[in-house]
Amino acid sequence: MTIRQPAVAGTFYPDSPDDLNQMISNLLSEADVKDLSPKALVVPHAGLIYSGPIAANAYRLLRSMAPAIRRVVLLGPSHRVPFQGMALPDCEAFATPLGQIPLDLDAMAALQSFNQVSVLDQAHQYEHSLEVQCPFLQSCLDEFKLVPIVVGDDSALSVAEVIEQLWGEQETLIIISSDLSHFHSYEEACYRDQQTAKAIEQLSSNLTGGQACGCNPLNGMLKVAQRRGMDVITLDVRNSGDTAGDKSRVVGYGAFVIQ
Repeated sequence: MTIRQPAVAGTFYPDSPDDLNQMISNLLSEADVKDLSPKALVVPHAGLIYSGPIAANAYRLLRSMAPAIRRVVLLGPSHRVPFQGMALPDCEAFATPLGQIPLDLDAMAALQSFNQVSVLDQAHQYEHSLEVQCPFLQSCLDEFKLVPIVVGDDSALSVAEVIEQLWGEQETLIIISSDLSHFHSYEEACYRDQQTAKAIEQLSSNLTGGQACGCNPLNGMLKVAQRRGMDVITLDVRNSGDTAGDKSRVVGYGAFVIQ
């Protein structure tokens, strides 16, 4: 079996299984409890000391839904490898310090009939936007399969087409991995990110990279939400100045439910 090994364990999150379990458990225990049933979540992807508290407010919702969820479609932006379209990995499982997650190989094979989808292993090799979500998923769900997709330069319509293909029923959860603004002052980031949150709530599918680094997968998801008459609920919008960083130059994080 070909397994993608973790690239950012020990930097973005602990590489010790015990320490990672404890960190995720603490984050989830401190998260708000809300009565929502998301079809999709939008969550940030920085180091967990920075964005983990915000992401946990979304992942906490999955505990009551865990028995039904058997597949997670995970889309995030490419930070290291520029390419057109959407990339699948050339492996059968993703590993984290908490164990292995099997991939939905049948679904991935079916996606390769789409012109915008290709197998591009190097886009996944060092990409953190998908990897940092995996320990949360392992902690919150029972047995599930993963469809990991790194999104390069692609349109909202193109991404939406792939999301629709994978939509499924209640057994399928969709995760969009994206941070918000980058490297503004604390006050500027707070203003910008609140404006971006309003745009996301209004299902705007024209977000830019300055608003959200995962704008391409997020725009595709919001396009689907428009078509399906769905709602977006903002759970949490904060930045690194609120969690574990100084306030001179911050990164924004948001957690959203789409249902």
